Amino acid sequence: MKITDDFLARHQVWEPFQYTDWIQAEAEKLPLGLRQFLVVARAAEDAVITVSNLPVDENLVATPPSWHIAAKEGAAIREELVLLLAASVLGDPFAWSNQQNGRLVHDVCPSKGQETSLTSASSQTQLTLHTEDVFHACRGDYVALMCLRNPDGVGTTVARVDSVSLSDSVRDVLHRNRFRFYPDDSHEYGPVEGGTGGLDERPHEQGAVLFGPAEFPYLRMDADFTSPLPGDTEAEKAMAECGEQLNATAERLVLRPGTVAFLDNYRVVHGRDVFTPRYDGTDRWLKRTSVVRDLRRTYVETRKRSRVLA
Repeated sequence: MKITDDFLARHQVWEPFQYTDWIQAEAEKLPLGLRQFLVVARAAEDAVITVSNLPVDENLVATPPSWHIAAKEGAAIREELVLLLAASVLGDPFAWSNQQNGRLVHDVCPSKGQETSLTSASSQTQLTLHTEDVFHACRGDYVALMCLRNPDGVGTTVARVDSVSLSDSVRDVLHRNRFRFYPDDSHEYGPVEGGTGGLDERPHEQGAVLFGPAEFPYLRMDADFTSPLPGDTEAEKAMAECGEQLNATAERLVLRPGTVAFLDNYRVVHGRDVFTPRYDGTDRWLKRTSVVRDLRRTYVETRKRSRVLA
């Protein structure tokens, strides 16, 4: 893509946080049809937006053994820029200070020793359906996943809030602030002195699983990192029923190189299939970033102008 090559030629050192405003301006140079497609999909609040045939280097380097190595080596910078250009049409990419060292674009690849972790570095355990960064009021409106390599056809699972058919009584419970939302294991927090390492020792928010307009609700749930308030069995049952229906209606999305999926983080939950990594440089590799439709929403919540949230 000439846009990316010209941009990188003008910026010899890749510092994405310094270039975010310039990248947003460069996004105006993307093909008109692509920009119109993304703008219309954003306005319609499409649950899943996919764009294919984005450029991936035919001589792409080997899949890195971990995100740490990818960051150190600056792996697939051109593809990071492609993702940021497309994402900037939908909103503002941002990062978390305690996730992948505060990087704006993450590398999603299997890592030795992390096979059964509850993070994107895992492989041999199912990543359950979840809202990305469920614990925070400023979680992204979109999770952007760009495929660089996926020879085994590993699936991304997606379930839409519109697909569940819950009774009015269950919906009423889910619309109430009877649930706690915790950071997942990809967010690094120091141990609590004398603590046991339980979820309750992590910072969390209390809120509702369903929220927004009753006829067009939004969803906030992560089976591993959401819990009802202590002793609230009614909320526990409602959450379990919602989870069962989401699992039963989940779709499988297989991303191919050059395809990016923008998942509406308010309208879908997502996960990932189990797979067996080879660790030979050919494993599944995605680039990921979070996108907020209006960055000022985070300024109001955090009281500072930054694309990096704590």
